Amino acid sequence: MAAVAPVGETEFRPRTPIDVRRAVRPQQHGPGDPSQTEAAGVIWRVSRTPAGLATLALRIEPARTRAAAWGPGAEWALDQLPRLCGADDDPAGFDAAGHPLVAELHRRHPDVRLGRTDLVFDAFASAVFEQKITGLQAFHAWRCVLTWFGERAPGPTPRPMFAPPAQWQLVPSWGWHRAGLEPPQSRTIVAAARRRPALERAAGHAPDGDGRDRVFTSMPGVGVWTSAETRIRAFGDPDAVSFGDAHVAHEVGYALTGSRTDDDGMRELLAPWSGHRQRVIRLLALSGVREPRRAPRLHPEDHRHR
Repeated sequence: MAAVAPVGETEFRPRTPIDVRRAVRPQQHGPGDPSQTEAAGVIWRVSRTPAGLATLALRIEPARTRAAAWGPGAEWALDQLPRLCGADDDPAGFDAAGHPLVAELHRRHPDVRLGRTDLVFDAFASAVFEQKITGLQAFHAWRCVLTWFGERAPGPTPRPMFAPPAQWQLVPSWGWHRAGLEPPQSRTIVAAARRRPALERAAGHAPDGDGRDRVFTSMPGVGVWTSAETRIRAFGDPDAVSFGDAHVAHEVGYALTGSRTDDDGMRELLAPWSGHRQRVIRLLALSGVREPRRAPRLHPEDHRHR
């Protein structure tokens, strides 16, 4: 088969060192994500941009990231590339000295940045998928819905890849059920999809994280956890904290104090880094400090036969 020439190519050369791989990888939803994968050192990403479908291939090198794009949204994806790679994340004002572990992690990883997709609704939908079920179930449901109801990616992807559905509200009820997504989550996505333009516009115009929280939590079935996850993925918000996630609170508490904590304790522990709390959480994830497991792993629950 003849090679498919990209619509366009570019390269991103950051002014200061950025760990591009760590900025982009969190946008992947599990190892089988049909919208993002990595093969032979290249990160492949397909998205539904405001200009149409786009496939982006990123080859990350020490001082630059080379990118090629296919599809009608290729130009938009290439223009957005620096933000995806973390160029808009400014660590100015971040004082890591408040805790020796944070200070050491910042010294070892000064190039950690948060990337952003600028694709509000798809970030929102992926966060809703991950509500109240295990990551394994959420990733499986995401993979199924995109593969069955999304659109095939343009370009020479290393395996079949798919963009999110153009109209989430048209996914049939049997599709959600068969994928294993619980009814409260599918209803939330469908209801939000019917208001998608207004939701995206309001979130984009909100002045800060609190304003975006008000926009997202105004939707039925959406709380502060889903809002924070959306802010992190779509906007690269360095201060967003996923309150309501016991795992995050436990890990933050254990890393900073040697014992687990709850949301209130995490809020207090992270207070010295207001404005950069997500940055601290990202750094702590690189520490290797993990609380020993005290209980068996939670087995995924299959509700489809109930």
